[in-house]
Amino acid sequence: MDSYFLGFRRHSLLAALSALCVGIAFLFPGASPALGKKKMSAPASATSDLAARIELLGQTLVNTPLDESDELTGQIQKLVLDDLQDWFGKNPPGASANGVPYEVRVRREMESAFSKLHYPAYGLPKVFSQPWNGGVVTVCGYTLGWSDYDLMNVVALYETRDGKTRQAGIDHFVQRTGLDFDLMPAPDSTTFRFLAHGIRLGKSQPRLSTVLYGYDGQSLKVLWQVRDAYDGKIDVNKGTVTIRYLREDEYIHETAEKRKPPRHLAIYKTSPQGLTLESDTQIPF
Repeated sequence: MDSYFLGFRRHSLLAALSALCVGIAFLFPGASPALGKKKMSAPASATSDLAARIELLGQTLVNTPLDESDELTGQIQKLVLDDLQDWFGKNPPGASANGVPYEVRVRREMESAFSKLHYPAYGLPKVFSQPWNGGVVTVCGYTLGWSDYDLMNVVALYETRDGKTRQAGIDHFVQRTGLDFDLMPAPDSTTFRFLAHGIRLGKSQPRLSTVLYGYDGQSLKVLWQVRDAYDGKIDVNKGTVTIRYLREDEYIHETAEKRKPPRHLAIYKTSPQGLTLESDTQIPF
């Protein structure tokens, strides 16, 4: 009698549980009430998303000193430039784009790659595109930073000819500065030139660095440069580069004596070799 009663109760309990599972399955078709089965995990799509992959690397950069970041920034550089190469293959210069300038379209592609980065890790693209020697040269640069001081720069030059675009050179412009470009005239049609420049914070005055790049159809080369011009300010006009600056030793000595230090004005003119100093004179502070 007792064993019969216990068996009946066990049977009733199992039946009730079975009915409950059926009810759950009916109310929630996506749920699986079966016991012992592993839960299905959502597919990881972030690894295939360029902006998300760069964001993950950028998060690591937040706590990585610039001097130890080459591996991580190199990975970001490869992702960005590989994406650009693929984009150029699908979007050659001259393709219709509702009147949007080509360099703007390139910059937008780079901006989308950095779109998920958040301060203090961020990416700021600089782009310009110019017809040259029967083709088109597009200069793509960006500043990757995680503070106002910890900045790294990449400059890449692409040439499009006969509908095909190739990467012709890469350089890491002066670190810990910003990045801007100016087109420079060349002495003849066999060379394409541009100027990169930026300001580095630090000490009592900001410092200017600038590099003149030349492209001869084969490779990208540094033709001329000025590094860390103390309180430097640059002006570029029709092939003439003017730099106003202080000399640090004079600045320290004169300010210690409660006097205004002299400021200097250097004027450089374009030449076959790069830029040649035409004059360097003192001007009032």
